[in-house]
Parts: sequence; structure tokens; C-alpha cells
Amino acid sequence: MPLFGAHMSIAGGYYKALLSAQAHDCATVQLFSKSSNQWNAKPFSDDDLSCFRSTLTETGLRFPTAHDSYLINLASPDEILWRKSLEAFVIEVERAEALGLTYLVTHPGSATDGDEKAGLKRVAKALDETHKRCKTARVKVLLETTAGQGNCLGHRFEHLAKLLEMTKKSDRLGVCLDTCHVFAAGYGMATEAEYQATMSEFDRVVGLDQIHVFHVNDSQKPLGSRVDRHAHLGRGCLGMEPFRLLVNDPRFADRPMILETPKEEGDNDDMDRVNLQVLRELVGKRA
Repeated sequence: MPLFGAHMSIAGGYYKALLSAQAHDCATVQLFSKSSNQWNAKPFSDDDLSCFRSTLTETGLRFPTAHDSYLINLASPDEILWRKSLEAFVIEVERAEALGLTYLVTHPGSATDGDEKAGLKRVAKALDETHKRCKTARVKVLLETTAGQGNCLGHRFEHLAKLLEMTKKSDRLGVCLDTCHVFAAGYGMATEAEYQATMSEFDRVVGLDQIHVFHVNDSQKPLGSRVDRHAHLGRGCLGMEPFRLLVNDPRFADRPMILETPKEEGDNDDMDRVNLQVLRELVGKRA
């Protein structure tokens, strides 16, 4: 059985995300280590860390993952925002390390001036400085594929390959492949032929061994829309086939597959359960 999980809330305590994942029979989990829409982060208390780490051991969740703040933009041409983003990202790495997490997922950022080449250089520079300042950190940073809204980087596989090439400590990096984002960016996924072609293209440009985590989401918008709108599995433009192919792909049997499907107000648990059940029922299922 693949390692299924979901993004869980830290409301009430960081360890609560782990308990929620356990209650949903998850094998893995993703969380924010701070508010996703604020720059500042309240320092961890000793109790925060000890409770989280002991709960992580008790639950047996594998490859625990954090997603960084949505405010961070390591590709920004604005020197002040770039520096602020870098400082915030260093803190994200330190917090993920303190919690004992395996991965930290980040969007490559937006080259708001439209200069992709310069934007990629700024991201690589930020990653190099982060690695230099967090020399002993074991958490691996995963560059997430993006839908390509506006001037966001990461919607072409070549962007990820370039960042891995330009960053000095590239062994400390990997990729998080988001099914909704890849589809919205223009890579076909809805049929077996399209799925195989997209995976072959990723392997050619980046390498499938660089994928450490999948974000498993359907897309509200059509192929190539470059609009990032997640949908519940089988209820969007992707349909069910790409998820059936993914969970039965032997190349990814040991990779975390984490839901970021919409949270319905007042019904969060039910929709997470529904989507997780969809994935479980697809395992071993033929077309």
C-alpha cells in the first residue's frame, strides 16, 4: 500500500496534526510549522518540541513533511522582499529540523519582473545561503511543481532541473510533484498515454528519482490553464484515471502521496476521509 496522507491542521498544538493523521489511518502527514500567511513565527517551547517528537514516534508516521509560508518569494527581484523571504525561509528550515521532519516543501517563487533566468538565479542563491546557514540540518528541501500562474517559476520541468543544477548542495534538494499543478501547467495526465508521457518527460529532464513527495489533487481548471485550483479526487478535470495510475505505479510505491484537496467548512474530516478512501480503493484496480 502506498504511503497516503493529508495536510493536517496544527490548531490546538503542533502534535494535533499528527493525531489527526493517525485518526485518518494515514501513513504520512504534512503540516505548516507556523501560520502560512504570516511572516512572524512564535518560537517553539520545549513542550511543543518534546510533545511533537514523542507523538511522532507513537504514531509511527513516516516522512513527516512541512510546507513553508506562502508569503516567501525567493525569486523576487525586489531586494528587500528577497532578503525578507530568505530570512523567513531559513527559519522554516530551522523549525522543520527542530520538529524532526523529513521534508520541507517550497514553491520556487515568482519572477515578478518576467525574467525567468534571473529569477532562477535568485532562487539558487537563496538556497545556497540557506544551506550555508543551516549546515547541520538534515531536512531536505523539496521544490514543488507549480501551475504557472502569473510569473511563477516551477511550471516547466526545466525550471526544476536548472535549480538542481545551479544549487551547490543539490543533494539537499528534491522535488514535490503536484498532480493538479502539473496538469494546469500543460502536462497531460488524464489518460494512461498522457500520464506515461508526462512521467517520461519528467524523467528525461529532471529524473524520477528526484521526486520524494506527491501532492495528490484534482484540478478545477482544464489542462494548460495555468490556474492553481485544487479539487476533490475525481471531481475535477483530471478525473480518476491519473490517480489510479499513480497509486499503482511501482516506481512510486514508497513515496508519500499527500492530499491537499479543499477543506469544506464544517466537514473537514469527512472530505479528507472520502479522498483517502478513494485512493485506497484505487490500489490494485484495473482500468
